[in-house]
Amino acid sequence: MPLHIAYGAPSALRVRCQVATVRTAPAEDPDYEPGAVVPTGQWHPMTDTDIKAVTAPRRPLDSTLVEIIRPPFREGLPLEELTRPLGDPNAVYLGQALANPDMTTTTENHQDGRLIGLHLDNWDKLPYADKHTGRRRLCLNLGPGSRYIILGVIDAQAVCRAVHPDDHTQRHPHTDDYRTYVASGQPIRIIRAHLAPGEGYVAPTEYLLHDGSTDGQEDPSAAAFWLGHWPRNTLPSLV
Repeated sequence: MPLHIAYGAPSALRVRCQVATVRTAPAEDPDYEPGAVVPTGQWHPMTDTDIKAVTAPRRPLDSTLVEIIRPPFREGLPLEELTRPLGDPNAVYLGQALANPDMTTTTENHQDGRLIGLHLDNWDKLPYADKHTGRRRLCLNLGPGSRYIILGVIDAQAVCRAVHPDDHTQRHPHTDDYRTYVASGQPIRIIRAHLAPGEGYVAPTEYLLHDGSTDGQEDPSAAAFWLGHWPRNTLPSLV
């Protein structure tokens, strides 16, 4: 299933989100891994067609839905406890990550410090047939600066089928599939949503190309993350 965003008002989505395409990072760029997929940097307002494309069906599959939300954070509440009342007793707190200002993408390979670009998470290590059933990631922007979540509109199963037409059912969809897809000249549209401090998202980061970004921001942004199976509309929507 492609990217689907839960929203109530198209105008609210249009104000918060922009669209662009991707490219492969130049081989001579020392900041990125070879083959890393990155935004072109040419962000545009969402058109009516863009909004229609990300509109969820009447009965969306919760595990593939993106929600832009305000997590129930209170000063003094341990972050480990934030998801306790949200409906998944097995939700896992992953910790925090700090992003410097003005980063096109934010996720590093901890072995060498290079940025990995837009990618798939693989906490659940799911094969092709089950990739759409993984846990969603909940993110809370702790500030002090704003940040973005960037999401690809084409899902991991579709890319896996395109890259491995003969044996995709035996595969575990991976970031490398997206890298191969983009390197072959296939286009991918991406959407970024602005997140002020105190705002966040719930998204299937095991299933959709994604990364954080502080592009154009003057302050760093720390974010906290959890993984879990949360029913849609569990948290108050910002759109």
